[in-house]
Amino acid sequence: MQQIFGAAIAIAVALAACVAYFWGTNWLLDRFLNSDNVTGADVTRRDKLRDSIRPWLFLLPALLFLSVYLVYPVFETLRLSLLDKTGRNFVGFDNYIWALSDGNFQRSVLNNAMWLIVVPSLATAFGLVIAVLADKLWWGNLAKSLVFMPMAISFVGASVIWRFVYDYRGEGDVQIGLLNAIVTGFGLPPQAWITIPFWNSVFLMIILVWIQTGFAMVILSAALRGIPEETLEAARIDGASDIRIFFDIMIPQIMGTIVVVWTTITIVVLKVFDIIFAMTNGQWDTEVLANFMFKWMFVNFDYGRGSAIAVVIMLAVLPIMIWNIRRANAEQGTR
Repeated sequence: MQQIFGAAIAIAVALAACVAYFWGTNWLLDRFLNSDNVTGADVTRRDKLRDSIRPWLFLLPALLFLSVYLVYPVFETLRLSLLDKTGRNFVGFDNYIWALSDGNFQRSVLNNAMWLIVVPSLATAFGLVIAVLADKLWWGNLAKSLVFMPMAISFVGASVIWRFVYDYRGEGDVQIGLLNAIVTGFGLPPQAWITIPFWNSVFLMIILVWIQTGFAMVILSAALRGIPEETLEAARIDGASDIRIFFDIMIPQIMGTIVVVWTTITIVVLKVFDIIFAMTNGQWDTEVLANFMFKWMFVNFDYGRGSAIAVVIMLAVLPIMIWNIRRANAEQGTR
């Protein structure tokens, strides 16, 4: 109850502050740039000046918050990546040289590369297939809701669910993990799935595919509905099979959306941390860059090396984000 009361007070204070800011800044603007004591061209000039300043008054708080919480951390991370463990002594590019020669960093990069190949491809493909098939079912909306549901679960929550799927008990004990229950049902010995190198990374990727398929399905389903029905009907009249319609008509017409979905999931994969942390904490060769950075930054308290790894992640994400933004701007320009 106390927390709810505190949250209500915080919301009320924030709203009051917003109202006071916008009212106060507009009052100051109208007071110091009013046209009461001027004539002729000065009136027009002051009116134009007020009109040009007023939008920036609304944007100013957002720009300040962006600068403090986004721009400043970027430059601070770059600065720290050139300093030593304590963040005081300049070491140049030593942290980057260490990273390139460190075996764990190299393994993290390889694991990230594997995640980048598998997860966006599978999530996009599954989302596309489900979007097409669900539209042919009378209970398609229910199916879509069920597939989309994992999107509402946090990565940690999803990891807890999948822990029960991969759970392992000693041989002879009752297996409560779904996968081991199936395996032992066929008379085979149970396996500690998340401790098996290479395959444990695949099992972790399945969790993210399970979450992101719903996102891909929703976006691609909307794109499929935008394909003119006349085009599909003409193909059916010409005798084209459903498979040929899918590959020759549907996919080319929504290729732009497929690429956007794929790149969006790629960015999510580059930042993946929670699933690794909750399932293995990077053990058994499952380390990825985000998890590796967390360990150096907040476990070893080496701000230099942690920041250097963060910069590598940022450089990997940056080209994809720029490409996504440019593509979105280009699509808006053609509308």
